[in-house]
Order: sequence, then C-alpha cells, then structure tokens
Amino acid sequence: MSRPALRDAIRGFYAVLDRDDEELARRLVEHARVLQIRLKPRTGEAPATRELVRIARRARQICDAAGAALVVNDRIDVALVVGADGVHLGQTDLPLAEARELAGTRLWIGVSTHDAAQVRAVCAGGADYLGYGPVYATATKANPDAVQGLARLRAAVAIAGATAPVVAIGGITPDRVAEVYATGAAAACAISSVNDAADVGGAAFRMAREMANNSTA
Repeated sequence: MSRPALRDAIRGFYAVLDRDDEELARRLVEHARVLQIRLKPRTGEAPATRELVRIARRARQICDAAGAALVVNDRIDVALVVGADGVHLGQTDLPLAEARELAGTRLWIGVSTHDAAQVRAVCAGGADYLGYGPVYATATKANPDAVQGLARLRAAVAIAGATAPVVAIGGITPDRVAEVYATGAAAACAISSVNDAADVGGAAFRMAREMANNSTA
C-alpha cells in the first residue's frame, strides 16, 4: 500500500511503539496512520543502535503493509537508514536547522513544544509538524514538562494555524481524547493508556474513532 501524505498521516491517533514488540506494532497500525518508534525506558539503557535499526526496519515493513507512515524518535541517522517518513525531535535534540540540512526533503521533521514561544519558533523554523504538551499530567517521561492543559493546547493550534499540524501529547487517554480533538489538534498521541491496555486494539480504535466523530460533528 502507498504511504499517506503528511496531512493524512498526522491526523487522528498518533501511535508510539515503546518496546520491541512486533504484535503490538501490528495492532497499533490497524487504527493509526503513523507509528513513531520511541524506545526510551524509564529505567535502564536505551537499545543499542544496531537493535534500534532492526526494530525500525521491521516496523517499516509493518507500516508499509498497513499504508501507515513511520517516524523515528530523536535518531535522524536511524530514520534515514531505514527509510522512515520522518524524525521527531525534542527541544534538546539536534536543532531543527541542522536536522533539515541532513535530511533535506527525505524526512518530515516534527518537534516537541511545551509553550507558545516554542510553537512560534518551531513554525518559523519550518517544522513539518509539532507535538504540544503535556496536555495532562503524564508518567511516561521521567522529568515531564509543566502541564499545559486544553486552553493552551487550543492556543498552540491557533498559533500554528496552517503552518504545521499539531499533535497533542501527554496524559491523553481514550476517555479524554474527544476534548483534545475539540481544540483543533490534528492528532492525539497516547502511549501507556493504549499500549498497556488489556485490549490494545480497542483502545487504539477509540483514539481514532473520536477524531472521526469530531470531524463530522
């Protein structure tokens, strides 16, 4: 299947693969248009580069079969090696300008933002999409940024305008996602509330379904 365009991929449920689990990856892309590889254990060491490449290559195959896009967190080198669609950078990762020099037009570049000033800077710098949050309190990161809430998310979406789609991140669950989409966010990212759910497919479906409901309201 052909891969989606950026505006089609960054819409609805933005899935994250947080472990070496092929079955989890397959279940996530049943309902997500994009899958990010983000192997950042809260304790212990991240996987070696060789292992990350192996996992990302397998995810590339899974995404291709599902018609989904693949994004690699932090590692622009790995993203390029495995033929990913994009790379996602944090505020302390490789600067956007330097990342663009390396990637050219081969990768979408997404950047995490945590306040209005960062949103403006990322949009001015030419990011293809941005993450914004944490919208709610989250336990996924060891040292999370300050909670932003729905009002600030809505303001971030207004600032980004047509420049870049916004992915809401941080503490989002299937029960909360409808109010997140109502802010105008293009996509919502959930990790533990989906990946650790008793019914992963059902949780992922609810994350995607609420975007469809919000679009037709």
